Amino acid sequence: MTDVHFTFDGNPVVASQGQSLASALTGSGIRTFRKTSGNQPRGLFCGMGVCQDCLVTVDGVPNQRACMTKVGEGIEVATQTPFPVLDPAAEPPESQPSRLIEPDVLVIGGGAGGLSAAISARQAGARVTVLDERNVGGGQYYKQSFDDTVLDPQQRDGARLLAKAAASGAEIIGGADLWGAFDGPLFLADLDGTALIARPKTVIVATGAFERPIMVPGWTLPGVMTTGAAQTLWRSYRTLPGRRVIVCGSGPLNFQVALELAEGGADIRLVAETAPTPFVNPLSALGTALAGPKLTWTGISMIYRLRRRHITVGNRLRLEQISSCNGGLEAQFTYGNGRELTVETDVVCMNQGFEPQNEILRLLGAKMTYDPMVGHLRCDRSSTMETSEPGVFAVGDCAGLGGAPAALIEGRIAGLNAAAAAGHGDGGDTRSAQHQLRSHRRFQRHLWALHDIAPRELDDAPPEMILCRCEEVTIGEAIDGYNKNPGHLGTLKRCTRIGMGRCQGRYCGAAAARLIAEKTGKPLEDRSFFAPRVPIKPIPIASILTAHEALNDPN
Repeated sequence: MTDVHFTFDGNPVVASQGQSLASALTGSGIRTFRKTSGNQPRGLFCGMGVCQDCLVTVDGVPNQRACMTKVGEGIEVATQTPFPVLDPAAEPPESQPSRLIEPDVLVIGGGAGGLSAAISARQAGARVTVLDERNVGGGQYYKQSFDDTVLDPQQRDGARLLAKAAASGAEIIGGADLWGAFDGPLFLADLDGTALIARPKTVIVATGAFERPIMVPGWTLPGVMTTGAAQTLWRSYRTLPGRRVIVCGSGPLNFQVALELAEGGADIRLVAETAPTPFVNPLSALGTALAGPKLTWTGISMIYRLRRRHITVGNRLRLEQISSCNGGLEAQFTYGNGRELTVETDVVCMNQGFEPQNEILRLLGAKMTYDPMVGHLRCDRSSTMETSEPGVFAVGDCAGLGGAPAALIEGRIAGLNAAAAAGHGDGGDTRSAQHQLRSHRRFQRHLWALHDIAPRELDDAPPEMILCRCEEVTIGEAIDGYNKNPGHLGTLKRCTRIGMGRCQGRYCGAAAARLIAEKTGKPLEDRSFFAPRVPIKPIPIASILTAHEALNDPN
């Protein structure tokens, strides 16, 4: 493994070639990457480029996401200041040539569902292009290692899926930041400064989901991150998020990551599950076992292995607050019976469910329905995975929480039918796949009934708790803003700046929408949430200008 040397705030850091800046800095014990406008420290949080909180300055260029930026020999990395000063003498980068692609099927997302869809569409004879934000595919479920080592069967399955997709003849473009989706369909992306313009006949959206955090006082402190971010550090870069780790929230991912980190050498101080034990809900437990015996046994085995390591696994244990303590963190919990528990740690990992990355689907007008059980919008789809918009298909968690096994099957079905809609094949016989999909969905329904992933109510949150981590708007300020200007979410946004930050409301938006629903008594629906806007993520303005020039070039 080749060593890479760089500096952070003038201090030397040694990393391995291929590591992300976030993993290299975390491995060196550095957790604060930037300061907010309120001079508050921030660090790695989502680990997947969504929250925009791990920004650093690299060689004088600010706003570089540490979780998505690779280390480089001799680069100078610095803590990003609240309002970085740009070099007035710097010349704007030269406009790069644009690239136009016109595949039969465009797949957006290189995770389980997207890769499965690409393979099926190619098998039907369609020309397929996959756009993936990450340089290495596999998505969140099949996280691949930066050095191609394989940790377990899950990574091995992901490597095989990636190899099969590449061998299928599909064009796979990594590092593509898609920022615009329009009728046509027309898609615009930035690829290392090059404007990528896609005009496909059909499109399959497979953008996955991001984790729902537990909003409590202190949830924005460095060292507090999503469970998936900690898993990315370990599975992709063999970097522990810290020596002492707490994992909390609800769902099987928390148990999996706690076990992986423990086997990697971390001291897991606590695994806190907010739901009661499965014995409280025996019918759902039995339904889970019958619908997915192998997966159920895997879950039971993980908890057993955690307990064999003498790791405390507590049920009905709710995170209440996080604070700085002795160079680390202190997390306060409350049991269902009111008993309190305080634990010192270096890292708090949290996952309380998921939010679909459905901005592209909503931009294209796909119909959505709110699902109160999981607390997010689900995309309405036919049995072929086609949305309400003809030629637009959706697979995986971007359409609503369903899990990777279901995404693989949905991808297979969508790939065949998207290819057929583009003039290749007839969609094939998917009866067997549909049967498997029903079984997986049955398993998911029972599984989530055993957990507590519904969004946490905010009515008992202390007023000083941060709601919008980008703009540092507290829950008290949000309530005051609503009381002064009652209305909808857009009104609240204008009077408080909630949702105006770099993450574009991905974390605060759903919570603020629930707050408005509580105040008005109106049920949540698609229009209850922030309207998706172009660009759907921060990108260089040069990319927008290049795309504009290319689209308006008469030649």
